[in-house]
Amino acid sequence: MPQGSSAPSAPTSASAPPSPAPPTSPSPAPSPITEGAAEDLVHGICFKTGPPRVLGAELEWLVMDAERPGEPLPPDRLTAAHDAARTLPLHSRLSIEPGGQLELSSAPADSLSACVDTLQADLTAVRGALRSQGLVLRGIGRDPRSHVHRLVHSPRYDAMEAYLDRFGPAGRAMMRTSASVQVCVDAGYEEPGPLGYGRRWRLGHLLGAVFVAAFANSPAIGGPYAGWVCARQGIWRDLDARRALAPPLDTKPRSGWVRHALDTELMCMRANGNGPWTAPRGMTFRDWLRATTPAPALPSTPSPGALRPPTAEDLAYHLTTLFPPVRPRGHLELRMIDAQPGDDGWLVPVAVVHALFDDPEAAETGYRVAKALADRYGQVRAPRNPLWQSAARYGLADPALRAAAASCFRAAAEALPRLGASTHVQDTVGAFIERFVLRGRCPADENAYQLTGTGARP
Repeated sequence: MPQGSSAPSAPTSASAPPSPAPPTSPSPAPSPITEGAAEDLVHGICFKTGPPRVLGAELEWLVMDAERPGEPLPPDRLTAAHDAARTLPLHSRLSIEPGGQLELSSAPADSLSACVDTLQADLTAVRGALRSQGLVLRGIGRDPRSHVHRLVHSPRYDAMEAYLDRFGPAGRAMMRTSASVQVCVDAGYEEPGPLGYGRRWRLGHLLGAVFVAAFANSPAIGGPYAGWVCARQGIWRDLDARRALAPPLDTKPRSGWVRHALDTELMCMRANGNGPWTAPRGMTFRDWLRATTPAPALPSTPSPGALRPPTAEDLAYHLTTLFPPVRPRGHLELRMIDAQPGDDGWLVPVAVVHALFDDPEAAETGYRVAKALADRYGQVRAPRNPLWQSAARYGLADPALRAAAASCFRAAAEALPRLGASTHVQDTVGAFIERFVLRGRCPADENAYQLTGTGARP
């Protein structure tokens, strides 16, 4: 789940003298792990099962000039905006993406209302701080401004950019220009059924194309995705051969994810000191494990220049460099939804995902409808599946996706009162359904016309 702000430290007595610091000893070096231990670790942490109870969201925003939104912001002005936001007493964790996108990650919430209320309060505070500098947050899945430079430099992002540059421009576009609404739900029960983790894992992938189409908000006027309503999905498709793919869904969820994770190429190996983070080209995490495992009958002393053996920390880091549409992190992180327009547009996907996952009746409807649709398109993995490609190109102009979205969104709207959603949330979701879903439209249909200066379609 998204992380909340850290708890304040305990107060100390003003009258008591400071206690001497206890002696410290150097921390022991992390221990290497074996291939079997790595498989066990991933197997144990990918799905934390239990009653579906909490919800979270991660909201990414572009920061733009309020009067001239089409002009890139100078780095110093963008940095000043970030600094102002960091001084605010927020309940959500604030972070900055490589292109200067601002992200708010909620703490795990026990209800939809708690999640929405906290994020709304934090967004109000951030918007106020930015407004005083003549800036606004804009929800759009891909920055329409040209020549967006990387603002954040770190060993991780340097290594990511160098690795993804091998496959073309999609990596830089993802890092610098994309923004999303990521919704996090519990994995579910260990047992089968509509709220079991196996069903919910599959449900996320089945509903993915419906969410891409309904919430498409990254229209492309030109370039390799010209005419697409969700260019952001095209970017994810083109990152590299495997990193953004869903794992095979015809295997058990845990074993399938373990194989997928360990057999994906390393983006980098973290280095001690100030050296660059690199990795031998083509080496997977499993290759790394096997390359540094001494043969039983041979000395285990490494030769000069040999690879260091990987640790559990290296494995945990490697998992953060995998970007599938649904990422298992103990909970399930749905990553296929574009950032949404308006002050409250973001809460529609949060509420709809919550309803379709956590209300048993809505979950059954969503699964039945989405499975019937997906079964027509074969077993190619998302986001390269033909259905996902149609969703990214045409949105709800695709008649099959439009019909599926109408059924799923109606089921979600009917579930929201049962889940205790506020009147505001219910009304906002209902307005989205009327404005977009039932008319076979998505936010990009309006946004594309705004980008060309011709105004929104009626």
